[in-house]
Amino acid sequence: MQQTRSPRNFVNVFSRLTNLFGKRTRHGGRVLRPTRRLRARFDAAVTTDDNRRHWVGADGLSADAAASPDVRRTLRNRARYEVANNSYARGIVLTLANDVIGTGPRLQLLTESADVNRRVEQEFSRWSESVGLPEKLRTMRAACAEDGESFVIFTNNPKLDTRIKLDLKLVEADQVTTPDLHVSDSSLPPHVDGIVFDSDGNPLVYHVLKDHPGGLNYGIDTQYNRIPAAAVIHLYRVDRPGQSRGVPELTPAIPLFAQLRRYTLAVISAAETAADFAGVLYTDAPPNGETDSIEPMDVIELEKRMLLTMPGGWKMGQIKAEQPATTYAEFKHEILNEIARCLNMPFNVAAGNSSGYNYASGRLDHQTYFKSIRVDQSRFNTIVLDRLFNAWMREAVLIDELLPMSLRMIGSTWPHQWFWDGHEHVDPAKEANAQATRLANHTTTLADEYARRGQDWETQLRQRAKERALMDELGLSNEADQLTDESEEDEDAETAQQSA
Repeated sequence: MQQTRSPRNFVNVFSRLTNLFGKRTRHGGRVLRPTRRLRARFDAAVTTDDNRRHWVGADGLSADAAASPDVRRTLRNRARYEVANNSYARGIVLTLANDVIGTGPRLQLLTESADVNRRVEQEFSRWSESVGLPEKLRTMRAACAEDGESFVIFTNNPKLDTRIKLDLKLVEADQVTTPDLHVSDSSLPPHVDGIVFDSDGNPLVYHVLKDHPGGLNYGIDTQYNRIPAAAVIHLYRVDRPGQSRGVPELTPAIPLFAQLRRYTLAVISAAETAADFAGVLYTDAPPNGETDSIEPMDVIELEKRMLLTMPGGWKMGQIKAEQPATTYAEFKHEILNEIARCLNMPFNVAAGNSSGYNYASGRLDHQTYFKSIRVDQSRFNTIVLDRLFNAWMREAVLIDELLPMSLRMIGSTWPHQWFWDGHEHVDPAKEANAQATRLANHTTTLADEYARRGQDWETQLRQRAKERALMDELGLSNEADQLTDESEEDEDAETAQQSA
C-alpha cells in the first residue's frame, strides 16, 4: 500500500525551509529572500542601434526558400557577368576547372583478369575521347562555380564513331525549371523548381525546358520535357541540409569582384584626369593685384620643344598625380585573397603571381588547395563518373563481342577506380628523394606512388620492362641504376667511416 503525505506535512517542511533560509526580522520571524534570476545571453544575438542595419538581411528561411528561383537567377546572372568581364574572375574559374579535371579521369578496372581490364579500359577511353568527356567535365566544374549547379542528360547519339552510342548533353541551370509550379498545391508530390521527389526525398523527374529562357526561340509557349531521374546527373555542392538546388560558389565573392573593378576604374580615371592637364596658370598675387589680365578657364594649345612666355605675374604648374597610391597594390592583394578564399584557392594561384612566396609558404598554402581538389574529384567520382560508367556498361553488355563474357553475365560486378592528373612538385629532386625513401622503408607502394601522378602502376611497369629489355638489346646502359648503385656505395662508405 502506497503512503501519501498529508498537506499538513508539506506545510511543516515549507516552514522549516523558511526558517532555515529566511532572513530574521526585528520580531524574531523570518522572511524569504527574493529569488535570483540567472540571466545569460550571447553577444551575437543582441540587436542594437549600431548593428541593426548590418543584420537586416539575416532570416530564418529554409535552404530551398532562401535559394528561390528568383534569387538563383539573380546570382547566376551577376556571377556570369563578372566572369565574362573580370579577368581575375575568368582566370580563377578556368584555373579551378583545369586543376580539378585536368586532362580528364582515367578508368582502372579491378577484376582478376588483366587482359579483361585492359580491354575494357581501352574501350572506355576510346568512347570518352569520342564524346569529349574531359571537356564536358571541365565545363561542369566551371558551371558549378558560376551557376552553382550543372545538369547532364544521358542521350543517344547515332553519329558517334564508337559502337556505344551513349552521349552526354549538358544543360544549364536556367533550363531546369517548372514554369507552372504552384508551391501551395498540396495535392502534388514533394517538389522544388524543376525537380519532383518521392516521399523519401529521392528525385523522380526533372523538368527541362525545350528552349533556353534566354534563347531566341523562347516564347510564350513554355513547354518542358519530363526526364526520369535515372537519365539525369545533377551536380552541385550541398551547403545546407534539405538543399535541393545549388547556388553559385562565387556568391560571397560577387560584390568583391565588383568593388575590385570599380576601384581600379576609379584609380585609372583619377590618374588620367591628372595627366590630361599639361599645366595650369596660377598667381600668388592678391585679387586685383598687379598682374596681366587673362581669360579664366581659357585653353592654350602647346607645341613640343617651344619657348613659352608667361603673362606678367603668372606661373605655370602641373597637377600632382595622387593615383595610383602606394596602397593600391595592397588593396588588390587583400581583396583577391578574400575572393579566392571561398574556393579554397591560395592567393598566388588566384592572382597568377608568386613573387612574394618562398618555398615553405608556397607548399603550405597549396596543401589546403590540393585537399579541396581531392574532395572535388571524389565528388565527381561518386556523382558523375560512377553513374556514367554504369550506364556505359549497361549498354556495352548488349553489344556482341564488345566485352568478355565474364562481364556480361547477370549479377556480375565491375570493381573499378579513377585516376586523375597528379600535381607537379615545386622541387622534383626533393620529391624524388622522399619517394625513394618511402619505397625503401616500405611505407608506401608503387601503386600509391603512381596514383599520386594519376598513372596506373601496372601500365607503367610494363612500359618500363619494355624499355629495359630494349636497352639491354641495344647495349645501352641504364644510368638510373648506375646512379642508384653509386649512391648506395657512398652511403655505405659514410656509414663505415662513422662506425670507425
